[in-house]
Amino acid sequence: MDLDSLLPPLFRFAYRMTGSVADAEDIVQECFLEVLKPGSSYDARRTPLLTYLFGVARNQSLKRRPKPELAVETSHRSTPESLALQGELEQVVARAVTQLPEGQREVLILAHYEQLPLAEIAHALDIEVTAVKSRLQRARAGLKETLGAYALSSEKRS
Repeated sequence: MDLDSLLPPLFRFAYRMTGSVADAEDIVQECFLEVLKPGSSYDARRTPLLTYLFGVARNQSLKRRPKPELAVETSHRSTPESLALQGELEQVVARAVTQLPEGQREVLILAHYEQLPLAEIAHALDIEVTAVKSRLQRARAGLKETLGAYALSSEKRS
């Protein structure tokens, strides 16, 4: 795995955790400094480098407070109306993710956005796989509730 393939997922995770480009850049830099410093706890025989770096990124992002709203990548749609609706939905989802408790948010981001296996998430966060499953289930339930309320309010507006 080369450096170019490690940077994007670490940056995305840090950005989704903090909501700040500057903080995400600092976190990614701290990740690599952690591996390079003497006495680093990284051991290639125990864990993949990316999993270890996600753990460092998580610890660094816990030191920073997430911003209330995350900027969201927009996909390309053909009409201005569909672009506006897509952008609104993405903002609602991003806001709902930031409102999740920290433990649920980090598991959800690693599982859904970064598509890490549950065992790697458990290792990166230093928790049991059963705890990962539980947090992921609670995060999904919280999102379902929040987004369900949004869906009902948007139907009433229509």
